[in-house]
Amino acid sequence: MAAKQAEIVVYGNTFVRIPLKTRILNAEDEMLDILREYALPHMKAGDILTISESPLAITQGRAVPVSELKIGLLARVLSRFVAKVPYGIGLRSPSSMQCAIDETGSLRILFAAAVGAMGKLLGRKGDFYRVAGMQAALVDAASTSPVPPYNETVIKGPKDPQRVAEALAEAIGYPVAIMDINDIGGSWMIGGGGGVSKHFIEAAMKDNPQGQGDELTPLCIVRPKG
Repeated sequence: MAAKQAEIVVYGNTFVRIPLKTRILNAEDEMLDILREYALPHMKAGDILTISESPLAITQGRAVPVSELKIGLLARVLSRFVAKVPYGIGLRSPSSMQCAIDETGSLRILFAAAVGAMGKLLGRKGDFYRVAGMQAALVDAASTSPVPPYNETVIKGPKDPQRVAEALAEAIGYPVAIMDINDIGGSWMIGGGGGVSKHFIEAAMKDNPQGQGDELTPLCIVRPKG
């Protein structure tokens, strides 16, 4: 993984990434209010604002305490066959697998598991998530976040990230990208508004300048240097 730094060169141009610290967010927060409080006072013409997907999901009430989940046999069985990955537990936990089942349905998850198993035999990776869909891929297992109380919750992916990004971009007058990023070079825009380029913003955020720990920086300004 490339070292994190304030500046990055994308397509021959230099950009500055400015992570913005907030308070711990919860389901009572409105993301637009958070942007107005923590981002807008710092933004300038030409800026793009990124929002991490899990904090957005938290404001939508998508963080589910493990203690409230009813974990079924299917989740317990399938979670045993999920491969280990270097960036987190993913669906290898029965609780996160249960949330994926709740989001996508047991039949789709079963079909995805069958296709994924066939893919592994053929030397392919990622077939499970291609079939299960984005919401299954976006589930963050409990302990993914070190920040209480979210260290004991499963965080589902945000609802309608494309629609949310478009609405937020229109409301604040700047391009907005909702990002799913990890600390080993994975960078995906799952929703964008205001004309933001998916390829550009994924390249600009590939080293995860916001961090994945207890930084409390769910927002980041991407600004052309100069």
